[in-house]
Amino acid sequence: MPQSSAEVTKKVLIVTYYWPPAGGPGVQRWLKFVKYLPEFGIEPIVYVPENPTYPLVDEGLMDEVSLSLQIIKHRITEPYAWASVFSKGDTKKISSGIIPHKKKQSFVQRAMLWIRGNIFIPDARVLWVKPSVKYLSHYIQQHNIDTVITTGPPHSLHLIGLELKKQLQVNWFADFRDPWTTIGYHKELKLGAKAAKKHKELEKEVLNYADTVIVTSPTTKKEFEAITTRPVEVITNGYDVEKTGRQKPDEKFTLAHIGSFLSERNPRILWKALSELVKENQQFKNNFELKLIGAVSQEVLDALEEFKLMPYLNNMGYVPHAEAVVQQRKSQVLLLVEIDSVDTKCIIPGKLFEYMVSERPILAIGPEDADIAHIIKSTNTGVFTTYYELEKVKNTLLEFFNAYRKGELKSHAIGLQQYSRKNLTAQLAALIKK
Repeated sequence: MPQSSAEVTKKVLIVTYYWPPAGGPGVQRWLKFVKYLPEFGIEPIVYVPENPTYPLVDEGLMDEVSLSLQIIKHRITEPYAWASVFSKGDTKKISSGIIPHKKKQSFVQRAMLWIRGNIFIPDARVLWVKPSVKYLSHYIQQHNIDTVITTGPPHSLHLIGLELKKQLQVNWFADFRDPWTTIGYHKELKLGAKAAKKHKELEKEVLNYADTVIVTSPTTKKEFEAITTRPVEVITNGYDVEKTGRQKPDEKFTLAHIGSFLSERNPRILWKALSELVKENQQFKNNFELKLIGAVSQEVLDALEEFKLMPYLNNMGYVPHAEAVVQQRKSQVLLLVEIDSVDTKCIIPGKLFEYMVSERPILAIGPEDADIAHIIKSTNTGVFTTYYELEKVKNTLLEFFNAYRKGELKSHAIGLQQYSRKNLTAQLAALIKK
């Protein structure tokens, strides 16, 4: 795919684990930054593993990688590849973030989580650090590169940046797509005291050595500013211009969740509201469909069974990103669910921005004072509720359903341009050129 470019004024080395053909949300952020950086006079050089173990694959994303982009690769030793010999299914689930509830974990699952948290610190890609530092230190000097960007998770990639900073005094940006020690699943890793301390120490060292820290939410900015005096900049995720045009909305009243539905994201308040509406409203019962697109935890499926919602379920599994965009634009209502925890107030899923430009209303459920609540309200793209507002959830669904019956259901977004991938890349380019 051709890329327009301005006169190149700077080369930037980007160290990332997730890159096409990897699927899932982890790949989107830097795929899009790399797409637009040349328009701002910056030549990206992307460093990725030669033989990664990706839990999700989307070959269609390869079409978005410019043929002129320089990509360098080095082999990685993947513990997940070893673990799959014992349990391929468990390995794939855990590596993609699907962690079973404590009471339902098998011995193999408990062992894998303990090893993941206590042996491979900060994560299972830590064995890529030393060989990458050795390889990249030579490459950087040979090609006169003075700026390096590492993006995590996996946060072990920041250790690559840390060592390159110490050895070569490069200008180093540490980009955190998610927090480190306060991310929801961190508590599920069965950390011993020594391992927990090591995570904290590494996090602090990275935050205090990086020249600039980039985060995706205001809450994470505040969290990190309590640890470091280094500048912390917010550049959110965003939306891109998609080839997919407008889609004819589903005939049914479809409520769609797109992305991994983790065990801890099980919104019983929503299942209860839907169960009551099915019982109380015959029209709702006749027209309702729940679409789950992506990996779904067994706990979520068990809850749907408990609330007698299985007859309305269309469990589509993982689909390529292009198809996910189509489904976003066809579905009547888009569901966004975040874990009910103070630790997840900072999480702004990348799909939120794609949701916002789909012209479909969003029903979001999450913790009080979540960053997503402010974005949804300020852009007029839907309704946010906490896990303790059953009547608000029911009334919102009914309002959406009544608008659907009248053929009037759509969102009326405002102020979205600030979240376009090109505008966000302009912010990044300005930081790089400082």
